[in-house]
Amino acid sequence: MWLLAAVLVLATAVLIVLGAPTWWWLIAAAAAVVSQLAVVTSWSDARAGTVLNVLLALVAAYGFLSVGPTSFHATWEKQATQALTDADATPPVLIEKDLAGLPQPLATCIRRSGAVGKPRVTSVYADFHGRIRSSPATAWMTFTGRQVNTFGERPQRLFLMDATRSGLPVTVLHLYADATATMRAKVLSLVTVVDASGAEMNRGETVTVFNELVLLAPGAIVDAPSGGRPWTPRTSVGLHPRRPDGLGRAHVQHLRRPGRLRLRGPVPRLGGWEVVRPADLVNPAVGIPRRGRAPTAHDGRGTVAGPTGWFTYIELEFDEIAYNVPSV
Repeated sequence: MWLLAAVLVLATAVLIVLGAPTWWWLIAAAAAVVSQLAVVTSWSDARAGTVLNVLLALVAAYGFLSVGPTSFHATWEKQATQALTDADATPPVLIEKDLAGLPQPLATCIRRSGAVGKPRVTSVYADFHGRIRSSPATAWMTFTGRQVNTFGERPQRLFLMDATRSGLPVTVLHLYADATATMRAKVLSLVTVVDASGAEMNRGETVTVFNELVLLAPGAIVDAPSGGRPWTPRTSVGLHPRRPDGLGRAHVQHLRRPGRLRLRGPVPRLGGWEVVRPADLVNPAVGIPRRGRAPTAHDGRGTVAGPTGWFTYIELEFDEIAYNVPSV
């Protein structure tokens, strides 16, 4: 029994070090139970081990809450898998003829992204990291995340973020499907600190979905339920997603300066919605290579209006972007 307990404890440690799978908490729970049974058989000599077993049990409980079947991670995995299953993983190639009828600045933007001659983009998977804050006086909160977007008539955006604030883990699940958005956040995967939904959330997330389409997969614009209106003959184009209720508006401005995009639109903040100040996002087409094909944005920052003026509230960088993937 002592040997089995030792093997299970060591296996738990190895799984965590190597990047624990979602079921590692089962091994940790088994280790705590077997170890405590062994302690009970030699209570007078080994009772101090109970303290460590309690700690191990708490670790297993946190593992269940954070990555177990009822966790945000499991919800994201399930919905992302279904979304990618529904998307066409082998779409036809985007050709020059498909750009006919688009405003010239927008067609130029799509060409420069490298989308022409490549398969149409029906889905995007991304890994990213960065930092975020709610005000200039608030400390930065670092985060990592995963995201799946699908495009077409019924776009979806499935966003999962793991952050740390004041030394405590915070998990955020942001879902958008059928023009409806929700955002939930938990501390320690247990205490709910954000549970947002409603018309304003739907409107803002529609803008976010459309902005990310333009940034991450501009070629998918040709299949998007959207309208286009030139602002000026050569420099920019205005776009907005079509919604039955008229909610949601996104703008992308393609500048003369190659490889630059500017966005305008609302972004979510705790306590309401603010308007994004136009922020440059760098075109990585000449930067690091990506699996699938080069995306149109690999890092950037967002700014919002605060009580004392505009400030940068988010900085992020994509670690990997893959297109038309069959699964996560």
